[in-house]
Amino acid sequence: MIETPPLVDQYCHGVLRTELGLGTFEDRLGRSVGPAAAGTTFFDTQAGFAVRRWCPPLLGLEAHCAPARYLARRRELGGYEAGRRLLRGAGVGVYLVDTGPPGDLTPPAELAATADAAAYEIVRLELLAEQVADTSGTAEAFLGNLAEAVSAAAVTAVAFTCGPAAGHGTALAFAPEPPGAGEVRRAAGRWLAGRSKGGPVRDPVLLRHLLWCAVASRLPLQLHTGAADPYQRIDRTDPVLLTDFVRATAGLGTDLVLLHGYPYHRRAAHLAAAFPHVYADLGPALAHTGARAAEVLAEFLELAPFGKLLFSSGGRQLPELHVVGARVFREALGRVLGGWVADGAWSLRDAERVAGMLAAGNARRVYRLGRTGEAGIVAGESAAAVLLDR
Repeated sequence: MIETPPLVDQYCHGVLRTELGLGTFEDRLGRSVGPAAAGTTFFDTQAGFAVRRWCPPLLGLEAHCAPARYLARRRELGGYEAGRRLLRGAGVGVYLVDTGPPGDLTPPAELAATADAAAYEIVRLELLAEQVADTSGTAEAFLGNLAEAVSAAAVTAVAFTCGPAAGHGTALAFAPEPPGAGEVRRAAGRWLAGRSKGGPVRDPVLLRHLLWCAVASRLPLQLHTGAADPYQRIDRTDPVLLTDFVRATAGLGTDLVLLHGYPYHRRAAHLAAAFPHVYADLGPALAHTGARAAEVLAEFLELAPFGKLLFSSGGRQLPELHVVGARVFREALGRVLGGWVADGAWSLRDAERVAGMLAAGNARRVYRLGRTGEAGIVAGESAAAVLLDR
């Protein structure tokens, strides 16, 4: 058995506060824009089987129980108590929470209290720009207020995240230099004139401006890559399209973390190997490949240095997805590294050292997290006391 410390979940979302029936639960279990096709169920996926394996015992049921029985037990306990038991059984010590997705999701402080863990905020750059735009009347006011908002967010956030949309000028958004001041003003004016209140940022010049503002902050910058996830409405792109931007940001003091690279995870791992400031995210590819997760993890480990890979669950809305991400990761890690130990290729001591790096140590280094006394610390509370070298 390969032992790991409490995990640092380096990218996830809050969980829903509402009670869920079988149909609404299943809709959120899938990765589709709508319900399962007639005659099918999202429980018949690797993620669905993983939920039935790992989550029922945390609610007092046998593993692999029927979905209807599991949901009945969930309703019997109530959403809060079920979520509390699930999150506290995940084995996660620190959550880094993207607060950008819409919906009635628990903020970092509430997630921390429910899970009895620490939680810190990841700021979504596009959402920050949209919030600033709602209170800025002119392009000049918008850009000035945006600069102040980014600076203020950098004080308490552990990272920024951004996902310029494929098909909306991805190449221009990831061009290897910041846009000029005049170009940014014109883009801001066009966007403000054409958007309704709450409209998303799609202009590639503004997206590029946001990316370079984040680079200037020297906080880690998370970039959404891999296949699109239409349910989350997160835009992603092939990691290979980031190469010029990655090269241009080398040596500037900002680490780039490539999120959710699957099924292009080998490309993300290759970039992490090639550039000192680039890291690759291991999840939620592992959660969604379930019983095949060990093979996917081994592919990451073939290409990237072990100090460049970080665990995340990518959990969203359902606490079950946080549990599955953590449990499947640990099992896959045990199967891969344990197999190498059994074969004599690795010593047990080295396997546990690398397991600790992937589970928590690498994330603590990249995000400059405090190493002691984290229980009960939440996002925004005494940030200077819990972040190192900020």
